[in-house]
Amino acid sequence: MLLLIKNIQELIQVRSMEVSFLKGDKMKELPTLKNAFLLIENEIIKDFGVMSQCPNINVNQTIDATNKTVLPTWCDAHTHLVYAGNRVQEFVDKINGLSYEEIANRGGGILNSSKKLNESSEEQLYQESKKRLEEIMKLGTGAVEIKSGYGLCTDGELKMLRVIKKLKENYPIAIKSTFLGAHALPFEFKNNKDAYINLIIDEILPKVTDENLADFIDVFCETGYFTVEDTVKIMEAGAQYGLIPKIHVNQFTSIGGIEASVHHKALSVDHLEEMTDNDIEALKNASTMPIALPSCSYYLGIPYTPARKMLNAGLPLALASDYNPGSTPSGNMNFVVSTACIKMKMTPEEAINAATINGAYAMGLEKTHGSITIGKKANIIITKEIPSYVYLPYAFGSNNIDMVIINGKVI
Repeated sequence: MLLLIKNIQELIQVRSMEVSFLKGDKMKELPTLKNAFLLIENEIIKDFGVMSQCPNINVNQTIDATNKTVLPTWCDAHTHLVYAGNRVQEFVDKINGLSYEEIANRGGGILNSSKKLNESSEEQLYQESKKRLEEIMKLGTGAVEIKSGYGLCTDGELKMLRVIKKLKENYPIAIKSTFLGAHALPFEFKNNKDAYINLIIDEILPKVTDENLADFIDVFCETGYFTVEDTVKIMEAGAQYGLIPKIHVNQFTSIGGIEASVHHKALSVDHLEEMTDNDIEALKNASTMPIALPSCSYYLGIPYTPARKMLNAGLPLALASDYNPGSTPSGNMNFVVSTACIKMKMTPEEAINAATINGAYAMGLEKTHGSITIGKKANIIITKEIPSYVYLPYAFGSNNIDMVIINGKVI
């Protein structure tokens, strides 16, 4: 099966296989080709170049992309897409002035999602979650990480991870799974955190790995949740089962979680709304990818990740949606890219790099996703007729996607 996309106004993010991720000033660079073609064979990018070099061959399908921009699909490296129900009432409570703590004391927050999830069947959870997955695919996401963390008990966590596995089996989008048992403290363990950590390590973790349900392990390392010492203990336990850390850290306070995560070779550290000079120093020359979640800051009204300070210090940065029912009820990566430009003062080039090639790296998918590269998966966004790729973050309220191709097939 050969698919030719021709007369592309601008082909974005064309790179060689050697580029794994970008950092510092390199994130300002976004290689493109104007008046280009892209040739796809089955699931793979076979060739690309300028139209004057377009091969004269028989193909199964041709798409004319005149006045349209083509770029790789978004790589969303941090979501909680599998959940039950919603938290609409908490949205109203926030508008009426209730604090996060007050909402939690009324049974809201993560424990609210946990209650709803544990009352739902696995099939019901799958049916709700697949609709969200289909939605983000249509919005241009071609690779996604999904976490557990609303079960907060053995059966609930395994149920979530089995749903993620079923989504992975039934949809062409690349899905990575993360075990986040340490998302919050269940009510029954309110006064015995050590016992819950032991449950995670001694009971849930072995079952997760026996069923091959996770690629990564995560902890909410934050004041009032899990300490750095707790996080290290869980990361080390996960390592015994081959699970790589991806850690929630620095959302509200800086308590040393970044340094510990880097030391334990975490693939990513996520949130980073509060960053000290020591945190930035710990990330220099590390293989750990910082991930910002700007739509979470937008929704909660909390500070944004200091992208300019981090990029000026030579760090890399990825962008992700944090899609979840409580603090980011949206998986729209187009809005994430726009918000990063508008609120974090990232350039369009930096934001697109952060949401594609760096996002792929933050899921361990840099060899197959995130750029227009011969041999990578044919995961492609074709825009509507727009003047340039800068129009994507500029027109933040419009859907400028005309077509999405995942694994070589139009969805």
